[in-house]
Amino acid sequence: MLLIAGLGNPGAEHARNRHNIGFMALRRIADEHRIGPFRSRFQGLIAEGPIGGERVALLLPQTYMNESGRSVGEAMRFYKLGLESIIVVHDELDLAPGKVRVKVGGGAAGHNGLRSITAHVGNDYKRVRLGIGHPGDKDLVYPYVLGNFAKSEMGWVEAVCDAVAGAADLLTQGQDASFQNKVHLALEAAGFAGKDAKEEG
Repeated sequence: MLLIAGLGNPGAEHARNRHNIGFMALRRIADEHRIGPFRSRFQGLIAEGPIGGERVALLLPQTYMNESGRSVGEAMRFYKLGLESIIVVHDELDLAPGKVRVKVGGGAAGHNGLRSITAHVGNDYKRVRLGIGHPGDKDLVYPYVLGNFAKSEMGWVEAVCDAVAGAADLLTQGQDASFQNKVHLALEAAGFAGKDAKEEG
């Protein structure tokens, strides 16, 4: 079994924040693979179903970003999972908008959600990094990630969520390179790939 956690902050006021693209992508995965409804459990919202022949639990922590690890840790313990079965979908400042990368382990790069998960369960889990770009000045990061996506950005945001959902079966099967490639091709076909997305957004 796999646990896929999308990171974000709960509440309608945060729904369109850049920090919440992990929530957006996870909900799109649930829709695409007809998984649901979500129910309250593990200090979050959880739904179970199959993706790519694998049994998957989709988790939206409701603890606020900087306490995400409490929710992920609780779900991990309940399902008796190791770190190799955890996938975290999150926003990434160090990638251009429209870029999606997968890696296992690594630093938190200032991301409070990742920092919390690492503190609670360890570091060697898989991360699906959804690029949101960087405001250019570290003093602007906080208002930037907690700011809403502009209307002009929603095209590539929705394209990224669609592409991740459409390739999720490859992710659950451990085919990370194929997943990245399929996502990239889908974004390219939609006219949103890395630099192009930045210009369009």
